[in-house]
Amino acid sequence: GLLEGLAATKPGRCHLRSQGSYLVLRELHTWEKDPEVLSTCEKLIQVLIGDEPEEGMENLLEVTIPEEMERRLRDLDREEEEERRRRKELKMSR
Repeated sequence: GLLEGLAATKPGRCHLRSQGSYLVLRELHTWEKDPEVLSTCEKLIQVLIGDEPEEGMENLLEVTIPEEMERRLRDLDREEEEERRRRKELKMSR
């Protein structure tokens, strides 16, 4: 999405911070019900409040991720998606 794209670069992250995006995302996170939106909020908040990457890694879209780490991240995303699907199915069956 647009915010994720902006959060990928140092100038974009600085702009998001200067516009108070963290506060908006934090508020959205308190009342949003959609698990996918909540997950995206959490990830964006972590990027905005985290330390800036070291020099040469400012653009998160250009960072090379080791193969094993990329596999772990994909597994975590898959597990998160499965958990969301289970919760949704449970909620619908009630």
